[in-house]
Amino acid sequence: MGWVLLVAAGLLEIVWATALKHADGFARPVPSAVGIATAAASFYLLALALKSLPVGTAYAAWVGIGTAGVAVAGIVAFGEPASPARLGCLALILAGVAGLKLVEG
Repeated sequence: MGWVLLVAAGLLEIVWATALKHADGFARPVPSAVGIATAAASFYLLALALKSLPVGTAYAAWVGIGTAGVAVAGIVAFGEPASPARLGCLALILAGVAGLKLVEG
């Protein structure tokens, strides 16, 4: 159950970061509110997941899901570059998170 909560928290991290991009520095109230609410929900789910998962692995996975997801959202939704080097670095992030999961005790 901890991993389900953690993945949900990571997916919410993608939502809040993307919402804050649309918030225009908190000038737009609806995306600002969505960003703040989903950030709070993401932190809450992370806290619940930490009850049963090692903090180092869980935090790295949460950040990795968010980092990779926001980078992909930037490429798809905001026209950010998808260079081979950038995609390779994203693959390294995901490999690192998977490696931490594999070696967790």
